[in-house]
Amino acid sequence: MPPPLFVRLAALIACLLVTSGCLGPARPAVDRSTLTGKVMVGYQGWFNAEGDGAGRGYTHWARGAAFPDAKTIRVDLWPDLSEHGPDERFPTGLFHADGTRAEVFSSYRRETVVRHFKWMEEHGIDGVFVQRFINTLSRPDALAHNNTVLAHCREGARKHGRAYALMYDLSSLPPGAADRLIEDWKTLLRDTRLTRDRAYLKHRGKPVLALWGCGFNDDKPRPSLEDWQKIITFLKTDPAAGGVAVMLGVPSFWREQRRDARTDPELHALLQQADILSPWTPGRYRTPEQAARHGETVWQPDLEWCRARGIDYLPVAFPGFSWHNMNPAAPFDAIPRLQGRFFWSQIAAAKKAGASMLYVAMFDEVDEATAIFKATNAPPTSDGVQFITYEGLPSDHYLWLTGQAGKVMRGEVPATDEPPARHEAATADNAKEATASAASP
Repeated sequence: MPPPLFVRLAALIACLLVTSGCLGPARPAVDRSTLTGKVMVGYQGWFNAEGDGAGRGYTHWARGAAFPDAKTIRVDLWPDLSEHGPDERFPTGLFHADGTRAEVFSSYRRETVVRHFKWMEEHGIDGVFVQRFINTLSRPDALAHNNTVLAHCREGARKHGRAYALMYDLSSLPPGAADRLIEDWKTLLRDTRLTRDRAYLKHRGKPVLALWGCGFNDDKPRPSLEDWQKIITFLKTDPAAGGVAVMLGVPSFWREQRRDARTDPELHALLQQADILSPWTPGRYRTPEQAARHGETVWQPDLEWCRARGIDYLPVAFPGFSWHNMNPAAPFDAIPRLQGRFFWSQIAAAKKAGASMLYVAMFDEVDEATAIFKATNAPPTSDGVQFITYEGLPSDHYLWLTGQAGKVMRGEVPATDEPPARHEAATADNAKEATASAASP
């Protein structure tokens, strides 16, 4: 037997390691076997910067992937890079009020993406839908970037106990091109064994695969309903690559087939083959009052329609919206955040409508200022360029609110009309932890 001193020292070292976070996640890993009770966030992962190794310039930061400055910048929210290392920061031609040069990050960098999952773990966010833009994958640089970001997300999810699933964005995929998605999915499964990953999200015993963009009424080239039928049939029945739970991202008014939804008698027949429907809402309402009304008049009857057909329903919430730098004719801060009230009104509306799961758009979308990740209240001020802020709230406030949304969906806290006060919620959480600790043997 080891001497008592050795035992005491070993115990002390183990305790210190656990306290410092060196052994395992600070929170238990989420249950990856179901979408029920989850709040998932969309992860774009589409940012590049010159010098990141991808050779794609400043993709998504600036028009034409050019060097970001007052004339080229195309985002409306500025990230907080205070935790990023020197090799994760990339210069721009913009400057903060104190004269320091503004910097951006790249999704191509492993450390940056894995840190994002650390933030999710710290704030109790269940996981992500990793976006995969099917219309870009024919370009070798875009394919390499998508695959690299997916690999980073897989590592982050495993390391920090989160769930992830793939979401194909079929925007701008022309009619007749369904085989592009089918072949890409087959290649992914062959090369990465994606759905066998322990962190990959399952639902009702099947791996979840999301397909976004079905049934929209707009001027973009989109797959025909015949293409959608071919894809769904393949994903449901193919012996090697099928057997997935199909989630369809659809227009807000898919059930009534009005406004953003196409009118077609075959649309409902197609949607009834899905396992999960998720209606897109950014821009469909602009105030907390409108969001509450949307929950009552749209989400609630949607849920009833889905329940009658054995389909799960995943409403979408977003924290605000602004895309003035991308579209100068558009108003700045078009849908104000109202210090979290607008976001929280949707969380409460979804729960009151009967939802048991929620999709938050998005984790890292600074282009349209819908991001929930850490953003700064002191963005660049060069040449009159405008950026929205978190209105003085802590940079992680929307991460925290999203974690609170998960508690609402699981019935752990009530769906109040006003957002919870952060210090009060922290006190309640500490009390619960103390009670659970006291009750444990």
